[in-house]
Order: sequence, then structure tokens, then C-alpha cells
Amino acid sequence: MKKLLDEARKNKIAVGAFSVGNMEMVMGAVKAAEELKTPIILQIAEVRLKNSPLELMGSMMLAAAENSKVDIAVHLDHGLRVETVDKALKLGFTSVMFDGSLLELEDNIKTVKSVVARAREYGATVEAELGVVGGNEGEGKKHDIMCTRPADAERFCIETGVDALAVAIGNAHGNYPVSPVLRFDVLEEIHKKTDTPLVLHGGTGISDEQFRKAIKLGVRKVNIATASFDRLAEYAKAYCDSKDKANYFELSAAEVQGVYENAKKHIKVFSFID
Repeated sequence: MKKLLDEARKNKIAVGAFSVGNMEMVMGAVKAAEELKTPIILQIAEVRLKNSPLELMGSMMLAAAENSKVDIAVHLDHGLRVETVDKALKLGFTSVMFDGSLLELEDNIKTVKSVVARAREYGATVEAELGVVGGNEGEGKKHDIMCTRPADAERFCIETGVDALAVAIGNAHGNYPVSPVLRFDVLEEIHKKTDTPLVLHGGTGISDEQFRKAIKLGVRKVNIATASFDRLAEYAKAYCDSKDKANYFELSAAEVQGVYENAKKHIKVFSFID
């Protein structure tokens, strides 16, 4: 992941990180990346593992990355337990996230520092979160937004050595009930205080203009999850509603198409392709 983020910084763009939950989501995201000749990140969050077991999804994601025509990083998103992070590393994930955002700052730093040391043994890179991104990640507990403090971000990055930092600037997981009000002033201050690539979670519902402004202020990775799951479900429903008798293979193709179109749209925004 670090390689992709460094290239994104050089080109002043961001890498799309697409959450997946089944084979069709993997295929749709990879299809979009290959068509646009643009690297992406395939990721899965710990809260999704009860529906999409890591040992099954991880192997599929890694195989897709290895066989892709473009560079793809395979990432554990929102790892909540060190045990899960360790399992992803052993499977061959090229990057992992430990989300200690609900911990006290000192505990977050201590735990992330240990995760970074462990990841280095596997040649993998690490993302962490500081501040609290609001909303509901999967079926997890709903959290109120707590913006990242720029001074804390500076200290956190220095002491942990993380390769990417997810920040809270008014963004939230899931569907926004109203358009989000993002604190670009906070983002700008964080960007000034650290050279670490920044990550924007809660991408569903953020406008193209907001995405591009955030990218200009140091965001190098943007997570897209809810939009992809929603689009897959919409395409699956539309297909089934149009048929007296559904066909599995046609249904699968419809799901791939939905995710492909969503991924393609976001890759173009993040890469400033008109």
C-alpha cells in the first residue's frame, strides 16, 4: 500500500480503496481498475468477517491482486483486534489497519506501534485511525464524530511510524442523512504537521468536489464501502424484479456490473480523470 500511496502523492491524486464482501465485488472493482489502468486497494473490514470469512475472502482478494494487470494492494480495514491483524498478515495481506480510535491516545500509540513492528516482519504496511469517524461501520456500534487534533496527529505519526493515517474531519461511515460538512481547515492543519499519507473514510455521500478538495489537502487513500454494497444490491434487485425466473449466472453478472460502475466512477474522481 505504501508504494501506491507514495505514487499517489507524487501525482497529487488518491488511491481508491474498495471494500468487498464476495467474488462479484472483487471482480467488479478489478475490472474497473484494469479498464482505467489505475492501481486500487481491495479491502475488507473485520466487522464483515462474520458474513465473509477472512480465510475465504482473503485468498480470493490475494489471487485477484496477483493476477491483475494493474497493481493492487490487499488490505485489512478496521482491524479491531490484534489477533485479526495477525491473521491477515499470515494470509499474505500487504497492508493492515488497526483501529484504536476509541482508545486513549497513549494506548492507541502503544498498540499501533506494536502492530507496525509486527507488520514489518511480513513486509506489510500499516494504517491507523486518530479521532473518531462517525456513523456505523458494518454492524458495529454507532459512534459520534470526534475530529482529529492536528497536534495529536503529528505526535502519533512520529511515535508509531504508521504508513497511513485515517482522520476524522466530519466524515462518517454509512449513508449520510444530510450532506456532510467537512472540516477542511482541520485537514489542512494535519497535512501541514505530518508527511504521512492521510486517509478519508466514510466516502459514500461525499461530493466529487469535496473528494478532490480533500485530495489537494493530503488525502491519498479514500475508502468506498457502503456505495459498493448498495449498488450491488440495487443491481441484483433490479435484475430479479425483471425476471419471472432468476438465473444465477445472470444475477452474478448484474452484481459485477453494479460494483464495476461504482468503482469506475470513484476511480475517475480520485484520479482527476474527466
